[in-house]
Amino acid sequence: MVSTEVMYFSIFCLFITGVLVLDLKVIGRSSHSITFREALIWTAVWVSCALMFYFIIMFHGEKIHGINNLEELRNICQRYQSHLVLSNNYAESLDMYRRNMATEFITGYLIEYTLSMDNIFVIMMILSAFMIKEKYYKRVLFWGILGAIVLRCIFIFTGSALISKSILVLIAFGLFLIYSGIKMYIDRNKDDKIEPQHHWLVKYLSVHLPVFPRYVKDHFVVYKSKKAWITPLFIVLILVEFTDLIFAFDSIPAIFAITIDPYVVFFSNIFAIIGLRSLFFLLIRIIFLFRYLKTGVSVLLVFIGIKLVTNQWLHEIGFKTVYSLYFIVAVLSVSILASVLIPKKTEAVNQ
Repeated sequence: MVSTEVMYFSIFCLFITGVLVLDLKVIGRSSHSITFREALIWTAVWVSCALMFYFIIMFHGEKIHGINNLEELRNICQRYQSHLVLSNNYAESLDMYRRNMATEFITGYLIEYTLSMDNIFVIMMILSAFMIKEKYYKRVLFWGILGAIVLRCIFIFTGSALISKSILVLIAFGLFLIYSGIKMYIDRNKDDKIEPQHHWLVKYLSVHLPVFPRYVKDHFVVYKSKKAWITPLFIVLILVEFTDLIFAFDSIPAIFAITIDPYVVFFSNIFAIIGLRSLFFLLIRIIFLFRYLKTGVSVLLVFIGIKLVTNQWLHEIGFKTVYSLYFIVAVLSVSILASVLIPKKTEAVNQ
């Protein structure tokens, strides 16, 4: 018999895949440059979907794990929300569980969405370095996101299995995030650039796979002389996938600081990832406004890392998930406001 968790997980994956395919094959079947208005609309659509899912969890979150009575609720809380103190009143305990689960989801979603902005900077550099036409961005990002969903699914449930074996995994994740945050802050003003001809992955693919010498519209593979060739656009897709995998080493452990429930981690992560494409087209036109965003992200990484390392102690003193949400919103708001309100310094000109 299929478990409730597997059923909800499968339905969720089918829904996400269906919407993405509808977007690619019907709504956006022709290659074109995404306008600011179109990007804004799709960003609003995906954020609205995430908010709707938040309310579904708020009122029906227990259905994901198939909870039907107080004993089952206690078992699930012991596994994923051990800090909750449940009463003998099932309705009261269930309401507490739902609210905490919903808060974990929206906090994890906001963390992933914020950290994805740094990922967007790198993707922008890749597409620019390979001189991809803007009308082909959407196709590359579509398949990149679809691949990211599969990779993150593997990463999340593997990470959850490791955490269930030893709490030391959370501490290792936390130390890694603290290091990443400090390094990001130190390197925040460096001018990053990508030189395609020198990238190790490009060199490797060029040696081991037949690469066609030029782009062929939006095709990843072409057939010439009865032979299949990958186009440079396929190499760009692999680079985007590889970039997302690297960023997953930051973002997924960050959400585990909020919850160790793999389904909440997965749902919040995927909602943020599918909104990444529309966010990309939105940010490429206003990115210059957010010069302090990288500083804010580095602060968040250090905060989340510290929370992972001290997680057990924080729960003992009554630290609630919603406090993390408040801190994340505050840091993100300050970063954006500082970018807008503080004038950019200009270099002195030697007379």
